[in-house]
Amino acid sequence: MNQKVTHKAFNIIVIVAALGYFVDVYDLILFSIVRVPSLKSLGLSGEEITTTGINLLNIQMLGMLLGGIIWGILGDKKGRLSVLFLTILLYSIANICNGLVQNLNQYFVCRFFAGLGLAGELGVGITLVAEVMTKETRGLGTTIVASLGIAGAVGGFLVADMFDWRVAYFVGGGLGLALLVLRISMFESGMFHKLKETKASRGNFFSLFSNRKKFTKYLKCILIGVPVWFVIGVLVTLSPEFASPNALNIQGTILGGKAVMYHYIGASIGAFATGILSQYLKSRKRALLISLYTLALTMIWYFFANGVSDTLFYFILFLIGIPNGYWSVFVTTASEQFGTNLRATATTTIPNFVRGATVAVTTAFNYFKSGSFGIVGSGIMVALFVMAFAFYSSYTIEESYHKDLDYLEE
Repeated sequence: MNQKVTHKAFNIIVIVAALGYFVDVYDLILFSIVRVPSLKSLGLSGEEITTTGINLLNIQMLGMLLGGIIWGILGDKKGRLSVLFLTILLYSIANICNGLVQNLNQYFVCRFFAGLGLAGELGVGITLVAEVMTKETRGLGTTIVASLGIAGAVGGFLVADMFDWRVAYFVGGGLGLALLVLRISMFESGMFHKLKETKASRGNFFSLFSNRKKFTKYLKCILIGVPVWFVIGVLVTLSPEFASPNALNIQGTILGGKAVMYHYIGASIGAFATGILSQYLKSRKRALLISLYTLALTMIWYFFANGVSDTLFYFILFLIGIPNGYWSVFVTTASEQFGTNLRATATTTIPNFVRGATVAVTTAFNYFKSGSFGIVGSGIMVALFVMAFAFYSSYTIEESYHKDLDYLEE
Protein backbone atom coordinates (compact mmCIF):
# COMPACT_ATOMS: atom_id res chain seq x y z
CA MET A 1 0.00 0.00 0.00
CA ASN A 2 1.48 3.31 -1.05
CA GLN A 3 -0.17 6.44 0.26
CA LYS A 4 0.71 9.60 2.07
CA VAL A 5 -0.81 11.10 5.19
CA THR A 6 -1.17 14.79 4.47
CA HIS A 7 -2.18 16.49 7.68
CA LYS A 8 -3.40 14.20 10.46
CA ALA A 9 -1.07 14.08 13.48
CA PHE A 10 -2.97 11.08 14.85
CA ASN A 11 -2.83 8.30 12.26
CA ILE A 12 -2.11 4.59 12.41
CA ILE A 13 1.61 4.98 11.67
CA VAL A 14 2.13 7.63 14.36
CA ILE A 15 0.13 5.68 16.95
CA VAL A 16 1.83 2.32 16.31
CA ALA A 17 5.30 3.91 16.11
CA ALA A 18 4.63 5.69 19.42
CA LEU A 19 3.51 2.45 21.09
CA GLY A 20 6.60 0.72 19.69
CA TYR A 21 8.88 3.33 21.21
CA PHE A 22 6.92 3.02 24.49
CA VAL A 23 7.83 -0.68 24.64
CA ASP A 24 11.39 0.19 23.56
CA VAL A 25 11.90 2.60 26.48
CA TYR A 26 10.05 0.26 28.84
CA ASP A 27 12.62 -2.45 28.22
CA LEU A 28 15.58 -0.08 28.09
CA ILE A 29 14.82 1.27 31.56
CA LEU A 30 13.43 -1.98 32.97
CA PHE A 31 16.84 -3.59 33.24
CA SER A 32 18.16 -0.70 35.33
CA ILE A 33 15.15 -1.06 37.64
CA VAL A 34 15.26 -4.86 38.07
CA ARG A 35 19.05 -5.23 37.94
CA VAL A 36 19.48 -5.82 41.67
CA PRO A 37 16.55 -8.20 42.34
CA SER A 38 17.21 -10.20 39.18
CA LEU A 39 20.91 -10.69 39.95
CA LYS A 40 20.18 -11.53 43.58
CA SER A 41 17.78 -14.24 42.46
CA LEU A 42 20.57 -15.68 40.30
CA GLY A 43 22.79 -15.98 43.37
CA LEU A 44 24.90 -12.81 43.22
CA SER A 45 25.57 -10.45 46.11
CA GLY A 46 27.57 -7.39 47.15
CA GLU A 47 30.10 -6.06 44.64
CA GLU A 48 29.21 -8.87 42.20
CA ILE A 49 25.84 -7.22 41.58
CA THR A 50 27.45 -3.88 40.68
CA THR A 51 30.18 -5.38 38.46
CA THR A 52 27.90 -7.85 36.68
CA GLY A 53 25.19 -5.21 36.28
CA ILE A 54 27.64 -2.89 34.52
CA ASN A 55 28.79 -5.73 32.25
CA LEU A 56 25.20 -6.63 31.37
CA LEU A 57 24.47 -2.98 30.58
CA ASN A 58 27.58 -2.82 28.40
CA ILE A 59 26.61 -5.96 26.46
CA GLN A 60 23.15 -4.49 25.92
CA MET A 61 24.78 -1.28 24.69
CA LEU A 62 27.00 -3.27 22.32
CA GLY A 63 23.87 -4.86 20.89
CA MET A 64 22.30 -1.42 20.45
CA LEU A 65 25.34 0.01 18.70
CA LEU A 66 25.51 -2.91 16.28
CA GLY A 67 21.76 -2.94 15.86
CA GLY A 68 21.66 0.78 15.11
CA ILE A 69 23.97 0.23 12.15
CA ILE A 70 22.34 -3.00 10.93
CA TRP A 71 18.72 -1.81 11.15
CA GLY A 72 19.54 1.62 9.73
CA ILE A 73 21.21 0.13 6.66
CA LEU A 74 18.38 -2.39 6.18
CA GLY A 75 15.83 0.39 6.61
CA ASP A 76 17.32 2.20 3.62
CA LYS A 77 17.93 -0.94 1.57
CA LYS A 78 14.85 -3.08 2.28
CA GLY A 79 12.29 -0.62 3.59
CA ARG A 80 11.22 1.06 6.83
CA LEU A 81 8.22 -1.18 7.50
CA SER A 82 9.96 -4.55 7.13
CA VAL A 83 12.63 -3.48 9.62
CA LEU A 84 10.00 -2.41 12.16
CA PHE A 85 8.51 -5.91 12.00
CA LEU A 86 11.89 -7.54 12.57
CA THR A 87 13.01 -5.29 15.43
CA ILE A 88 9.86 -5.66 17.51
CA LEU A 89 9.80 -9.43 16.96
CA LEU A 90 13.43 -9.75 18.08
CA TYR A 91 13.20 -7.72 21.27
CA SER A 92 9.82 -9.24 22.19
CA ILE A 93 11.29 -12.74 22.05
CA ALA A 94 14.42 -11.55 23.89
CA ASN A 95 12.24 -10.04 26.64
CA ILE A 96 10.28 -13.25 27.14
CA CYS A 97 13.53 -15.22 27.23
CA ASN A 98 14.85 -12.70 29.79
CA GLY A 99 12.07 -13.76 32.11
CA LEU A 100 13.15 -17.41 31.79
CA VAL A 101 16.91 -17.10 32.39
CA GLN A 102 18.47 -19.45 34.94
CA ASN A 103 22.11 -18.34 34.83
CA LEU A 104 24.31 -15.38 33.91
CA ASN A 105 25.35 -16.69 30.50
CA GLN A 106 21.71 -16.82 29.44
CA TYR A 107 21.16 -13.33 30.86
CA PHE A 108 24.07 -11.92 28.84
CA VAL A 109 22.78 -13.48 25.61
CA CYS A 110 19.26 -12.16 26.20
CA ARG A 111 20.43 -8.62 26.98
CA PHE A 112 22.58 -8.56 23.83
CA PHE A 113 19.68 -9.58 21.58
CA ALA A 114 17.28 -7.27 23.41
CA GLY A 115 19.67 -4.38 22.72
CA LEU A 116 20.03 -5.49 19.11
CA GLY A 117 16.27 -5.39 18.62
CA LEU A 118 15.69 -2.19 20.60
CA ALA A 119 18.21 -0.29 18.46
CA GLY A 120 16.01 0.02 15.38
CA GLU A 121 12.70 0.99 16.90
CA LEU A 122 13.08 4.76 17.37
CA GLY A 123 15.16 5.71 14.34
CA VAL A 124 13.27 3.70 11.73
CA GLY A 125 9.92 4.66 13.29
CA ILE A 126 10.78 8.37 13.21
CA THR A 127 12.00 8.02 9.62
CA LEU A 128 8.72 6.46 8.52
CA VAL A 129 6.59 9.04 10.37
CA ALA A 130 8.62 11.95 8.93
CA GLU A 131 8.26 10.62 5.38
CA VAL A 132 4.51 9.95 5.36
CA MET A 133 3.54 13.35 6.79
CA THR A 134 3.72 16.83 5.33
CA LYS A 135 6.56 19.13 6.38
CA GLU A 136 4.03 21.24 8.30
CA THR A 137 2.77 18.31 10.41
CA ARG A 138 5.66 15.85 10.66
CA GLY A 139 6.96 17.60 13.78
CA LEU A 140 3.66 16.88 15.52
CA GLY A 141 3.86 13.23 14.52
CA THR A 142 7.41 12.74 15.78
CA THR A 143 6.52 14.63 18.97
CA ILE A 144 3.69 12.22 19.71
CA VAL A 145 6.02 9.26 19.09
CA ALA A 146 8.73 10.60 21.41
CA SER A 147 6.52 11.89 24.24
CA LEU A 148 4.39 8.74 24.46
CA GLY A 149 7.46 6.54 24.04
CA ILE A 150 9.40 8.18 26.86
CA ALA A 151 6.46 7.42 29.17
CA GLY A 152 7.45 3.75 28.78
CA ALA A 153 10.03 4.34 31.52
CA VAL A 154 7.23 5.17 33.95
CA GLY A 155 5.37 2.06 32.83
CA GLY A 156 8.49 -0.03 33.46
CA PHE A 157 8.83 1.32 36.99
CA LEU A 158 5.18 0.71 37.86
CA VAL A 159 5.15 -2.86 36.51
CA ALA A 160 8.46 -3.74 38.20
CA ASP A 161 7.16 -2.25 41.44
CA MET A 162 4.00 -4.36 41.38
CA PHE A 163 5.33 -7.67 40.05
CA ASP A 164 8.33 -9.98 40.16
CA TRP A 165 11.18 -9.08 37.81
CA ARG A 166 10.46 -12.10 35.59
CA VAL A 167 6.84 -11.04 35.16
CA ALA A 168 7.99 -7.52 34.25
CA TYR A 169 10.03 -8.97 31.38
CA PHE A 170 7.09 -11.13 30.26
CA VAL A 171 4.87 -8.03 30.18
CA GLY A 172 7.37 -6.25 27.94
CA GLY A 173 7.54 -9.20 25.56
CA GLY A 174 3.77 -9.55 25.48
CA LEU A 175 3.31 -5.86 24.67
CA GLY A 176 5.78 -6.20 21.81
CA LEU A 177 3.99 -9.19 20.31
CA ALA A 178 0.66 -7.35 20.56
CA LEU A 179 2.19 -4.44 18.63
CA LEU A 180 3.44 -6.85 15.99
CA VAL A 181 -0.19 -7.58 15.16
CA LEU A 182 -1.05 -3.85 15.02
CA ARG A 183 1.77 -3.24 12.55
CA ILE A 184 -0.04 -5.25 9.91
CA SER A 185 -2.18 -2.14 9.31
CA MET A 186 0.82 0.15 8.65
CA PHE A 187 2.00 1.13 5.17
CA GLU A 188 5.38 1.86 3.64
CA SER A 189 6.73 5.34 2.95
CA GLY A 190 5.94 6.70 -0.52
CA MET A 191 9.40 8.29 -0.58
CA PHE A 192 10.98 4.87 -0.14
CA HIS A 193 8.87 3.41 -2.97
CA LYS A 194 10.11 6.27 -5.16
CA LEU A 195 13.69 5.64 -4.01
CA LYS A 196 13.52 1.98 -5.08
CA GLU A 197 12.84 3.08 -8.64
CA THR A 198 16.16 4.94 -8.80
CA LYS A 199 19.72 3.60 -9.02
CA ALA A 200 20.85 5.70 -6.05
CA SER A 201 23.10 4.09 -3.46
CA ARG A 202 21.04 3.16 -0.39
CA GLY A 203 22.09 2.72 3.23
CA ASN A 204 25.80 3.38 2.66
CA PHE A 205 26.80 3.83 6.31
CA PHE A 206 30.46 4.54 5.53
CA SER A 207 29.50 7.43 3.23
CA LEU A 208 28.66 9.35 6.41
CA PHE A 209 32.37 9.42 7.18
CA SER A 210 33.86 9.79 3.70
CA ASN A 211 32.33 13.18 2.98
CA ARG A 212 33.27 16.11 5.21
CA LYS A 213 29.94 17.90 4.93
CA LYS A 214 27.90 14.79 5.77
CA PHE A 215 30.23 13.78 8.60
CA THR A 216 30.08 17.28 10.12
CA LYS A 217 26.28 17.38 10.28
CA TYR A 218 26.22 13.74 11.46
CA LEU A 219 28.62 14.54 14.31
CA LYS A 220 26.68 17.69 15.24
CA CYS A 221 23.46 15.66 15.51
CA ILE A 222 25.17 13.25 17.91
CA LEU A 223 26.66 16.04 20.04
CA ILE A 224 23.26 17.74 20.35
CA GLY A 225 21.85 14.60 21.96
CA VAL A 226 24.69 13.75 24.38
CA PRO A 227 23.42 15.96 27.29
CA VAL A 228 20.22 13.88 27.41
CA TRP A 229 22.14 10.74 28.30
CA PHE A 230 24.57 12.60 30.54
CA VAL A 231 21.57 13.61 32.63
CA ILE A 232 20.10 10.08 32.57
CA GLY A 233 23.37 8.16 32.96
CA VAL A 234 24.97 10.39 35.61
CA LEU A 235 22.59 12.82 37.32
CA VAL A 236 19.56 10.51 37.49
CA THR A 237 21.12 7.04 37.71
CA LEU A 238 23.67 8.18 40.30
CA SER A 239 21.24 10.45 42.16
CA PRO A 240 21.53 8.32 45.35
CA GLU A 241 25.29 8.93 45.31
CA PHE A 242 24.85 12.66 44.65
CA ALA A 243 22.37 12.77 47.54
CA SER A 244 24.80 11.17 50.02
CA PRO A 245 26.11 13.06 53.09
CA ASN A 246 29.57 13.54 51.53
CA ALA A 247 28.04 15.16 48.43
CA LEU A 248 24.79 17.18 48.42
CA ASN A 249 23.67 15.88 51.83
CA ILE A 250 20.02 15.52 50.82
CA GLN A 251 17.76 15.17 53.86
CA GLY A 252 16.11 11.78 53.42
CA THR A 253 16.66 8.74 51.21
CA ILE A 254 16.81 8.98 47.42
CA LEU A 255 15.86 5.76 45.63
CA GLY A 256 17.27 5.19 42.15
CA GLY A 257 14.08 3.71 40.69
CA LYS A 258 11.95 6.52 42.05
CA ALA A 259 14.40 9.10 40.68
CA VAL A 260 14.11 7.51 37.22
CA MET A 261 10.31 7.58 37.39
CA TYR A 262 10.06 11.27 38.35
CA HIS A 263 12.64 12.28 35.77
CA TYR A 264 10.87 10.45 32.96
CA ILE A 265 7.49 11.90 33.90
CA GLY A 266 9.08 15.31 33.35
CA ALA A 267 10.80 14.13 30.15
CA SER A 268 7.52 12.86 28.69
CA ILE A 269 5.87 16.23 29.37
CA GLY A 270 8.94 18.01 28.04
CA ALA A 271 9.07 15.95 24.84
CA PHE A 272 5.54 17.01 24.00
CA ALA A 273 6.07 20.64 25.04
CA THR A 274 9.34 20.99 23.10
CA GLY A 275 7.78 19.49 19.99
CA ILE A 276 4.82 21.86 20.19
CA LEU A 277 7.22 24.77 20.78
CA SER A 278 9.13 23.80 17.65
CA GLN A 279 5.89 23.81 15.65
CA TYR A 280 4.82 27.16 17.12
CA LEU A 281 8.20 28.80 16.43
CA LYS A 282 8.49 27.00 13.08
CA SER A 283 12.08 26.25 14.01
CA ARG A 284 13.92 23.17 15.26
CA LYS A 285 17.02 25.17 16.19
CA ARG A 286 15.26 27.71 18.40
CA ALA A 287 13.35 24.97 20.25
CA LEU A 288 16.59 23.05 20.82
CA LEU A 289 18.42 26.14 22.11
CA ILE A 290 15.60 27.14 24.46
CA SER A 291 15.61 23.60 25.87
CA LEU A 292 19.40 23.59 26.31
CA TYR A 293 19.40 26.94 28.13
CA THR A 294 16.59 25.73 30.40
CA LEU A 295 18.40 22.44 30.99
CA ALA A 296 21.54 24.34 32.00
CA LEU A 297 19.57 26.35 34.57
CA THR A 298 17.92 23.28 36.10
CA MET A 299 21.28 21.48 36.27
CA ILE A 300 22.74 24.44 38.19
CA TRP A 301 19.94 24.04 40.73
CA TYR A 302 20.70 20.30 40.95
CA PHE A 303 24.43 20.86 41.60
CA PHE A 304 23.78 23.47 44.27
CA ALA A 305 20.84 21.77 46.04
CA ASN A 306 22.87 21.26 49.22
CA GLY A 307 20.86 20.01 52.19
CA VAL A 308 17.41 20.17 50.57
CA SER A 309 14.71 17.62 51.41
CA ASP A 310 14.30 14.41 49.45
CA THR A 311 10.92 15.69 48.21
CA LEU A 312 12.47 18.83 46.74
CA PHE A 313 15.32 16.81 45.21
CA TYR A 314 12.83 14.52 43.46
CA PHE A 315 11.06 17.68 42.22
CA ILE A 316 14.37 18.98 40.81
CA LEU A 317 14.85 15.66 38.97
CA PHE A 318 11.35 16.07 37.55
CA LEU A 319 12.11 19.65 36.44
CA ILE A 320 15.36 18.59 34.76
CA GLY A 321 13.31 16.05 32.84
CA ILE A 322 11.17 18.74 31.18
CA PRO A 323 13.95 20.44 29.16
CA ASN A 324 15.66 17.04 28.78
CA GLY A 325 12.62 16.05 26.76
CA TYR A 326 14.12 17.92 23.80
CA TRP A 327 14.93 14.37 22.62
CA SER A 328 11.73 14.61 20.54
CA VAL A 329 13.01 17.57 18.51
CA PHE A 330 16.52 16.10 18.46
CA VAL A 331 15.45 12.89 16.68
CA THR A 332 13.23 14.89 14.31
CA THR A 333 16.17 17.14 13.43
CA ALA A 334 18.42 14.13 12.86
CA SER A 335 15.88 12.65 10.45
CA GLU A 336 15.49 15.91 8.53
CA GLN A 337 19.22 16.41 7.96
CA PHE A 338 19.67 13.53 5.48
CA GLY A 339 18.30 12.40 2.13
CA THR A 340 15.89 9.51 1.59
CA ASN A 341 18.62 7.04 0.59
CA LEU A 342 20.52 7.59 3.87
CA ARG A 343 17.78 8.80 6.23
CA ALA A 344 17.03 5.54 8.06
CA THR A 345 20.74 4.81 8.47
CA ALA A 346 21.45 8.24 9.97
CA THR A 347 18.29 8.49 12.08
CA THR A 348 18.79 5.02 13.56
CA THR A 349 22.52 5.22 14.26
CA ILE A 350 22.54 8.74 15.71
CA PRO A 351 20.37 8.02 18.82
CA ASN A 352 22.29 4.80 19.45
CA PHE A 353 25.65 6.55 19.19
CA VAL A 354 24.30 9.13 21.64
CA ARG A 355 23.40 6.30 24.02
CA GLY A 356 26.82 4.75 23.39
CA ALA A 357 28.47 8.06 24.23
CA THR A 358 27.29 7.43 27.79
CA VAL A 359 30.35 5.18 28.16
CA ALA A 360 32.67 8.09 27.31
CA VAL A 361 30.67 10.44 29.56
CA THR A 362 30.79 8.12 32.58
CA THR A 363 34.48 7.41 31.96
CA ALA A 364 35.21 11.15 32.02
CA PHE A 365 33.06 11.50 35.13
CA ASN A 366 35.00 8.73 36.91
CA TYR A 367 38.30 10.28 35.80
CA PHE A 368 37.47 13.63 37.41
CA LYS A 369 35.99 11.92 40.45
CA SER A 370 39.21 9.95 41.02
CA GLY A 371 41.05 13.28 41.31
CA SER A 372 40.24 16.14 43.64
CA PHE A 373 36.89 17.21 42.15
CA GLY A 374 34.56 14.97 44.14
CA ILE A 375 31.26 13.67 42.78
CA VAL A 376 29.57 17.09 42.47
CA GLY A 377 32.61 18.81 40.98
CA SER A 378 33.04 15.95 38.50
CA GLY A 379 29.42 16.27 37.45
CA ILE A 380 29.86 19.99 36.85
CA MET A 381 33.03 19.46 34.79
CA VAL A 382 31.45 16.90 32.46
CA ALA A 383 28.27 18.98 32.21
CA LEU A 384 30.30 21.97 31.00
CA PHE A 385 31.87 19.92 28.21
CA VAL A 386 28.74 18.17 26.92
CA MET A 387 26.65 21.35 27.08
CA ALA A 388 29.29 23.41 25.26
CA PHE A 389 29.39 20.92 22.37
CA ALA A 390 25.58 20.74 22.27
CA PHE A 391 25.20 24.54 22.18
CA TYR A 392 27.78 24.91 19.40
CA SER A 393 26.16 22.15 17.32
CA SER A 394 22.65 23.54 17.80
CA TYR A 395 23.72 27.04 16.78
CA THR A 396 25.54 25.87 13.64
CA ILE A 397 23.36 23.03 12.35
CA GLU A 398 21.05 23.64 9.40
CA GLU A 399 17.48 24.71 10.17
CA SER A 400 15.25 21.92 8.87
CA TYR A 401 11.67 22.84 9.84
CA HIS A 402 10.59 23.81 6.31
CA LYS A 403 12.84 21.29 4.56
CA ASP A 404 11.39 19.08 1.83
CA LEU A 405 12.59 15.54 2.64
CA ASP A 406 12.06 14.11 -0.84
CA TYR A 407 15.67 14.30 -2.01
CA LEU A 408 18.75 12.07 -2.27
CA GLU A 409 22.19 12.29 -0.71
CA GLU A 410 25.02 12.31 -3.24
